Amino acid sequence: MNAPASSPHSRFDADVAIIGGGPVGTLLAILLGQRGKRVTLVERWSKAYGRPRAVTYDHEIARILATLGIDSERDPAISYHDELYYWKDARGENLQIVDWQSQSASGWRVRYWFNQPDLEARLTRIVDGMPGVTQLRGWEGTELVQDRDSVTVSLRRTPQEVGEGGGDVDVDADARVLRAQYLVGADGANSFVREALGIENEDRGYFFDWLILDLIPREAYTAQPTQWQLCDPKRPTTIVPGGPGRRRWEFMVLPGESAEELQTTRRAWELLAPWGMTPDNAELERSAVYRFQARWAKTWHRGRCVIAGDAAHLMPPFAGEGMCAGLRDAFALGWRLNAMLEGRMSDAVLDSYTTERLEHAKHYIEFSQALGKIICIANENEAAERDVKMKADLLARNHQPVPTDVCHLGPGAWSAGSAHAGELSVQGVVEANGRRDRFDQAVGHGWFVIGLDADPAQALGPERLEQLALIEGRTARIGTPGGENTACDALDIDSTYQQWLEKIEASYVVLRPDFYVAATASSAAQLRERFDEVIAKLHVCVREVV
Repeated sequence: MNAPASSPHSRFDADVAIIGGGPVGTLLAILLGQRGKRVTLVERWSKAYGRPRAVTYDHEIARILATLGIDSERDPAISYHDELYYWKDARGENLQIVDWQSQSASGWRVRYWFNQPDLEARLTRIVDGMPGVTQLRGWEGTELVQDRDSVTVSLRRTPQEVGEGGGDVDVDADARVLRAQYLVGADGANSFVREALGIENEDRGYFFDWLILDLIPREAYTAQPTQWQLCDPKRPTTIVPGGPGRRRWEFMVLPGESAEELQTTRRAWELLAPWGMTPDNAELERSAVYRFQARWAKTWHRGRCVIAGDAAHLMPPFAGEGMCAGLRDAFALGWRLNAMLEGRMSDAVLDSYTTERLEHAKHYIEFSQALGKIICIANENEAAERDVKMKADLLARNHQPVPTDVCHLGPGAWSAGSAHAGELSVQGVVEANGRRDRFDQAVGHGWFVIGLDADPAQALGPERLEQLALIEGRTARIGTPGGENTACDALDIDSTYQQWLEKIEASYVVLRPDFYVAATASSAAQLRERFDEVIAKLHVCVREVV
């Protein structure tokens, strides 16, 4: 239904245009569509790519997916393995052990495994049910212009799509122009949007070619260990799950080898033979050489245009964080764009998107590079030196696994002086609203000011509660077992919040919609001070508190 001529919407074809219909762009379309925004999602391919790419995601992504009703613990399309992640030398001796076994502080398992086409299909089905989201598949951007009020992008049919029938075709015959209030480029490593905006990349010059082989075993396949890295200079190899019923092998392309020859079906089965995989007991679903790169865009937004996902950053896969970083981008953009479009925050809040997410992604890129330096060694002398050092380090810590990496946001919409601020928040099981579940599911997610055995509404006072309401925030008093709980909104069933806040000597927490901590405080006065700091950084469209 078209907006009335008198409506401000009538000047635009969409509130937000998203170029790129992969998991990042589709998740963002969902987050905007849930709030009734008019979104046009443009994807250059008319059909979804049906082969695996990403195969793993972490606890933060599980938490994000849970807000869409996708339960990573119980979903038949998602699996997990209660095992550690081992890095072994050519003799099978441990070099490193990473903790991919524990429950994370955010309430979900550290690591999950999935098949990307299945997840993308799930996200697309959600979008299909949203009347405010228009999908243009088989289209690509050719020109981008923006002014103070809008972004205009010219579109044409994708040449490969138009030319499928053979013969010469005019790809511009049914070109169209799309005008939106904002535009997001989630259009991959060769991003049209990034190039149109003239945004430069910081390239770390990190290039390694690896052969990716995805298999579907015809019978139950058991690997010991389930997930590990073989740091053998003769052929560095990764062996991991690929989601329910699938397995993945990754083989480094050695110096002097032909990538084209290595990815032939014949060579694939030769490499898999030592692992017991043959055409008789498995289906080779995908064989492709992929170049591992490390780079990031120097800025992630310009005017009314923003980039996300691979358009903004590329990282080697050794930490399993590439797609995760892109979905974090979408989640961080979702609450900002919704607030901007609803007049609750000014466009200046996009500045913190760049500063927060760029530094966060850089951390994982550098972390992935460091892991790559361990495994991507094809020289036997270098490998021997590495093995001696790593085994000594492992022995020195008594073979204890390395905990999952904790990563801070870059500077942005959070209080730098607060313990735990800028980090993903802890989440426990609570009893609230007649159910017992994780906080996000039992109470909800969004802007929250939480008090532990304390009333955050009373601590904030009327004026600040008004500001909290303007960003659609809520207060929640969490009661501890055995405490005075008659007025609490949620009961801390497993004492997660009590243990967390006592450890950092805090009584109050300000939580953001993307589950990051904006501020913590030990007293009502400190809460008010830090709340004001966060509100200022959000560029909330509201009068100042006096």
